[in-house]
Amino acid sequence: MNVRSTITSMFETVAREQQRQLAVLNDDLKLLESGLDSLSFALIVARLEDTLGYDPFESAESFPVTFGDFVRLYESSRP
Repeated sequence: MNVRSTITSMFETVAREQQRQLAVLNDDLKLLESGLDSLSFALIVARLEDTLGYDPFESAESFPVTFGDFVRLYESSRP
């Protein structure tokens, strides 16, 4: 599974588990408008670190604003 599909799947799984209404994921979707809360994002980042083996936020200079930014951060930080 590629990084984008892994991230998309994780967003959907966490939204379902947290009983959050997830917006349609596309590159222009602002994360603040995704329907997820801070706990959901914390779960996503922790689980992605377990799944992918790295956390791009450790060295990120800025935080992603859109879903596309979030995916690109993971893709560009891939070891």
